[in-house]
Amino acid sequence: MYAILTGIKAAIDALGPTVLMPIVIFLIAVVLGARLGKAFRAAVTIGVAFIGINLVLGLMFTSIGQVAQAIVTNTGIKRDIIDVGWPSAAAIAFGSSVGLWVIPVGILVNIVFLLMRWTRTLNVDVWNFWHFAFVGSLVVAATDNLAYGIAVAAIVAALSLLFADWSARAVQQFYGVPGISVPHLASAQILPIAIVLNWAMDRIPGVKKINISTETIERRFGVFGEPVVLGLVLGLALGLIAFYNAGKLEVVLAKVLSTGITLAAVMLLLPRMVKILMEGLLPVSDAAQAFVRKRTGDRELLVGLDSAILIGHPAAISSSLILVPIAIVLSIILPGNHVILFADLAVIPFIVALTAPLLKGNVFRMVVVGTVTLAIGFYVANALAPLFTHAAVASGFKLPAGALQITSVVDGFLWVPYVVIKAVQWLGAGGIVLLALVVAALFWLYRRNTAGWERAAGAEDEQLEQVDEQSEQTAA
Repeated sequence: MYAILTGIKAAIDALGPTVLMPIVIFLIAVVLGARLGKAFRAAVTIGVAFIGINLVLGLMFTSIGQVAQAIVTNTGIKRDIIDVGWPSAAAIAFGSSVGLWVIPVGILVNIVFLLMRWTRTLNVDVWNFWHFAFVGSLVVAATDNLAYGIAVAAIVAALSLLFADWSARAVQQFYGVPGISVPHLASAQILPIAIVLNWAMDRIPGVKKINISTETIERRFGVFGEPVVLGLVLGLALGLIAFYNAGKLEVVLAKVLSTGITLAAVMLLLPRMVKILMEGLLPVSDAAQAFVRKRTGDRELLVGLDSAILIGHPAAISSSLILVPIAIVLSIILPGNHVILFADLAVIPFIVALTAPLLKGNVFRMVVVGTVTLAIGFYVANALAPLFTHAAVASGFKLPAGALQITSVVDGFLWVPYVVIKAVQWLGAGGIVLLALVVAALFWLYRRNTAGWERAAGAEDEQLEQVDEQSEQTAA
């Protein structure tokens, strides 16, 4: 058994997400009844789209990373907990004792929940199971108990399915991507914070009327409000903040202009890569719906994907770029903070993207929610850094020179791992039982209310269709 798990883990590590995803999609499409040719074309298209998305993200990560390093250097701040970035966190997670088990455990949880009709999400984003392993590895670091770590990984896998189902309809409507959900814990964990803050902002005079969305900016400013120009403007602003003292005027101009045009390219190219992804995903989604309807009537099956499909929206990118300097300021002014941000500033789009449907693309509110989430995250990171560092050393990760402890925005800043880890740390096996009961209760509440929500949504859709028909008749 150990040899089989080791082989599976080694294969997944070697393939990486951009190769693994098309293979998983092809196998699932064939099982769901899609024709071989259609399944193959869909899988290849999805693989190409993810490569395109990753290339554009790499461009953005490089640009924002250089900006972030320059801003941090300019501030002169020193901290003893260093942000090593999500790739390091993923390597630590898969290199841990839990990482060996997380793939079969995550798949088993998904299958059981589908058979029990507790979820509609088929999570094909297998590579990102590292998030579950990461939380489990920190539990092992806290308790020295592998069974606890595996159990926690299973609970977090279940929780990600709940978040995916809960946000699916809003994601599909806002982003225009039918038949999908996002079981990405790093993105979904912001939803409860966003709901509370959105409710509060709706009740603050003046604030409740502020609506700065990319659509309203484009309507007001025309060509100067288009996403590509908005990316250019935000890039130039960030470039000036970061590189104003980079040397001679021509060097400063080159760096500032390069940042501006790079982020303009990101604003233009990311949505187009997502459209290619949707082209490949639609046949798989159609096959999934046909498969389910033949066996269970009108039940819906959602394809769970990486939240990379969400961050191409101009609101997600714009709010994230604004949050980069805000995050650095927070690292300076928050009392008791020992974390210096470095590698993971560029992943802020993943943290805030899922708030866009809830906040209707209001960049102002997305920035407010993102700021509060990051502020909470700094204290979570300070608290979890010892366990993060312990898990890293146990998995053979070499600490950066001069770093006493390490963290990352993904997943070291997230409140969900903190709550889960503390529950097990304080209560042991009782904490695991309590967490399982809480997740089960949340699923029960969700399923109890889903029928009512869907009836209301269906009625709303019918009303919209009637309005459209009346409009068409009037126009005719």
